[in-house]
Amino acid sequence: MKSQIRDVGDVRVISLTGKIAIGSGDVMLRQLINENLEQNHKKLLLDLRGVNSMDSSGIGEMVASYTSAKNRDAQLKLMNLSPKINDILQVTQLITVFDVFDNEEEAIAAFS
Repeated sequence: MKSQIRDVGDVRVISLTGKIAIGSGDVMLRQLINENLEQNHKKLLLDLRGVNSMDSSGIGEMVASYTSAKNRDAQLKLMNLSPKINDILQVTQLITVFDVFDNEEEAIAAFS
């Protein structure tokens, strides 16, 4: 997994590409989120447009990242889910946990 980070106002946009799976992207995702939370970024937006697959370990890390953000009084939102990732979140009912957006403008506007 690879990542690119940029700021749009006070929102940290983290664009991910590749796999979020055991042994490849799961640990990287955890480190990325924790680093940004430690740097006191309170509004995190994960752009998943480039994520082509996610396994149960990746799903677990997404949930752990969401929980870490909540525990630090931060917000974590998702955007640009591929149909495959969207299906995974639908099947696991996690689509009801995450705030999910189709485009960056809507996602950034949704941060309070």
